[in-house]
Amino acid sequence: MRGIHILFCFCLCAATVVPAHAQVMKLPPVDEAAKDASWVHFKNRLLQALDRRDRKFVLGILDRNIRNSFDGPRGVAEFRRLWDFDAEDTPLWRELASVLFLGGAYKKREKGAGEFCAPYVLPRWPENVDPHNHGAIITKEVLVKTGPSTSAPTLKTLDYDIVAVTDWEVADEAAEAKQRWVKIRIREGEGFVPEEQIRSPIEHTACFVKTANGWRMMALGAGGI
Repeated sequence: MRGIHILFCFCLCAATVVPAHAQVMKLPPVDEAAKDASWVHFKNRLLQALDRRDRKFVLGILDRNIRNSFDGPRGVAEFRRLWDFDAEDTPLWRELASVLFLGGAYKKREKGAGEFCAPYVLPRWPENVDPHNHGAIITKEVLVKTGPSTSAPTLKTLDYDIVAVTDWEVADEAAEAKQRWVKIRIREGEGFVPEEQIRSPIEHTACFVKTANGWRMMALGAGGI
């Protein structure tokens, strides 16, 4: 589950980072490769391949040393193992599609070419905000509720804010409801937002490089890959 996943990433990647300042911080969405026709064409082909569950196409775009986690083993064999790639219900189809739909930004690397990473949350994350206990609101007019329920009073409305997170996975007050919530802390107090409207920078991120032979996927993993 999402909360367990993010806690696991925290244990892998914990670092000393200056806490967020008191002022409101925003992380508006960007898509820095949107005007690159080659990227748009490649992304559309990849999304179609994911929809068709085309394993051959996906394997064909992987860099042979693809990064699969923050500091774990690299390579295609590890990629296949981590994603249970040959299983009919591999989460790869859903997870990779979801990150591609959120836009992206270029990220410089100490070695090698800069990479285009999606979603934009990780490459645009401010250095002075701890990525392990904060998240970015990824849409406009998000209603912060006083409790984990759509019927709870609204505490505040947020637009692309960076917020402190105290619990990444909270069940809805109604036992039969499927909605999951994230508990956040803002100036007005503690509140709850739907989990699909907030994202952690240490959730899965995919990074790509444009080569002479087309776009290649250099990384797909979590933990600030």
